[in-house]
Amino acid sequence: MPLYECLHTLEYWCRHRNERQSLSLKEEHLLPNVERLLLSCSKGRSSDHTARKLIGLKSQSQYAQCLKELAKYGIRPVKSIRRNRVICCHVDSRRTQQLQSLAEHPNVSYVEPDFKLHAHGFPAKGAFKIPKRRIKAKSAPYMKKRLRTQSIGKGRLLSDTSSSGVSWNMAQIEAHKIWPMTKGKGAGIAIIDTGISKHANLSISGGVNTMGGSTYYDDNGHGTHVAGIAAGIGYNGARPGVAPRAKLYAVKALDANGAGYVSDIIKGIDWCINKKIPVINMSLGLEGETSSALKEAVQRARQNGVIVVASAGNSGSGTKQIDQPARYSSAIGVGASTRKGKIAEYSSRGYGVDVTAPGSYIKSTWPGGSYQVLSGTSMSSPHVAGGVALLKSLNPSLSPSTITKRLRASAKKISSCSSKLQGYGVMQLSGAAAYSSYEQPAEAASRSSSKSRSSSKSRSSSKSRKSR
Repeated sequence: MPLYECLHTLEYWCRHRNERQSLSLKEEHLLPNVERLLLSCSKGRSSDHTARKLIGLKSQSQYAQCLKELAKYGIRPVKSIRRNRVICCHVDSRRTQQLQSLAEHPNVSYVEPDFKLHAHGFPAKGAFKIPKRRIKAKSAPYMKKRLRTQSIGKGRLLSDTSSSGVSWNMAQIEAHKIWPMTKGKGAGIAIIDTGISKHANLSISGGVNTMGGSTYYDDNGHGTHVAGIAAGIGYNGARPGVAPRAKLYAVKALDANGAGYVSDIIKGIDWCINKKIPVINMSLGLEGETSSALKEAVQRARQNGVIVVASAGNSGSGTKQIDQPARYSSAIGVGASTRKGKIAEYSSRGYGVDVTAPGSYIKSTWPGGSYQVLSGTSMSSPHVAGGVALLKSLNPSLSPSTITKRLRASAKKISSCSSKLQGYGVMQLSGAAAYSSYEQPAEAASRSSSKSRSSSKSRSSSKSRKSR
């Protein structure tokens, strides 16, 4: 063993001798290298010299052994997620060499910061007041010009119904055309957000707080608004969500400021997989940074048949890429459209947008039993999540890849607009529901036509040979 490791180990355990047993050099030598490295830089609590890190292990046995050793010497991780083999720890950021060795260890997939994500929307001023001290600048939508929002009941709003008598946003995605067939019964939607508050227009089937709290109720407003778009029940004449009969689940992974750690999100995804909830909505994002842990979690959800729908972000033309997790190929990335069917100015641009859905001035549920009008790709994403729930209700056997292909193939293109802005176009649910079992309509048709031409040529050639 290198001398610096021995000296560091002695120093570390001497400092913590009052908290745990001393570790002898012989015991240290017997520990597998990955556990020794993790122990050498882990701390039991945060301090000025620590940072939250996510350590991804390649095997369950290594994951279990690391937890066992940490517990043996009194170090309790911030979070541990067994199915993802992820341990979240406070690590001494001054131990750069040990951290580097840990990241390069063959049994370790990654060592990365436990990044913070932010909601892609911001509560309007009005019915639900949030203390100003709690609001951080980065909690707000990432847009140069913040859209005006208005509280229902404070001033008269313009009519938001279309000529068909349904709200314009439901008409734009053709949700009302699916309702005679299904309103989402049998499907479930999990809203990973700031929680969901009790509301007469919402029926919550269950939930969880992944941040360590005891309740999944909303202390921000964002999650409640998102939930109403996806699955408002239409109580007593109130406007319904896209899938009003779908089961609604609250996963509180964002705080009162609309922010949460990647580890909180992963914990929420893991809970959804365990509960076999088929659709997850994430109206939030990680801007700029890249998280291997989050990407693996979303991929695992898809492998387990869970469709993850995520908002693209509110950076507008100021960025060349959309936020994670919407950017992942294993998620359905959603951009925002306006009432006129155009791309919203604030909607993030870049590869990874699959479809577009209404996002500007959307009226939905709000804590305190009221309603609010908000804008952002946060509002677009639950339109698609609700639409996916309708498709799953019609055919529970549809896989994530098939649903993604249906949404892409049936979307309505916005003229003079690049795919980086709109993806495949505005989601059209009646078109997506009309397709029977298939891989991809355009490709299938092309293959069918090709096969037909090939078969015709073969028959023609055969007839020619016979005549000769």
